[in-house]
Amino acid sequence: MTDPISDLLTRLRNASKARLDECSIPHSTLKASIAGILKTEGYIADYSDGTDAQGHKTLVVKMKYVEGAPAITGLTRVSTPGRRLYFRYTEIPRVLNGLGIGIVSTSKGLMKDADCRRNRAGGEMICNVW
Repeated sequence: MTDPISDLLTRLRNASKARLDECSIPHSTLKASIAGILKTEGYIADYSDGTDAQGHKTLVVKMKYVEGAPAITGLTRVSTPGRRLYFRYTEIPRVLNGLGIGIVSTSKGLMKDADCRRNRAGGEMICNVW
């Protein structure tokens, strides 16, 4: 697998469109950090660590729905392995004029775009969520 972050976003997008209760994803600390941001922002209900049938660690994400509609309307990958996009904190683009969030990988860890502007930290723009 060349891009595990895109795999995470695709699994979440497919699970929300199929209206699944939970989604299982191969575990990594970066994916767990992304899931933590999505939980604090209210896009997913919860996430936890688990294991699959072969004994590999997985990340089990419980999807969130508001009146039958998925809380996640859209997910896009911004920076790809073939084209990394880095922004200064003053240049970080707003997602849908502030209605969505952008997840940025900084030297201080993963942050949403508003926190990057507040803490004056730039970095690699990972994805946009709305």
